[in-house]
Amino acid sequence: MDSTVSANFLNGITLLLAYQLVGEVSARLLNLPIPGPVIGMVLLFFSLLVRDSLAQVVEPAASALLSHLSLLFVPAGVGVMVHFGRIGEQWLPITAALLVGTLITLALTALVMLGVQRLQRRSAHHDA
Repeated sequence: MDSTVSANFLNGITLLLAYQLVGEVSARLLNLPIPGPVIGMVLLFFSLLVRDSLAQVVEPAASALLSHLSLLFVPAGVGVMVHFGRIGEQWLPITAALLVGTLITLALTALVMLGVQRLQRRSAHHDA
């Protein structure tokens, strides 16, 4: 690996880990019920919206992580197998939560789509 590529990767992964750390600290200090990495991702998202150049810093690390994304699911799969008995005992609440969550997601997605379409129509109407 070229030293420039290595430096770019290290800069990107350092930035990603810094956002995760800020998220973790925020979640703990503010006693939030949201996981720290989720807070970090939201902060990173808004930072990317504000500063386009940040995407160039994160891109090498993000691409490397995405190329190995399937490996990141192994711990979750192992966790499911370890707790398979508990999942079997609690199948009804788990299934209900999955179904309700999916329906809520579909409904909210449809509402957002309708809102975006309405805004696009207004914008097209004002431009004409």
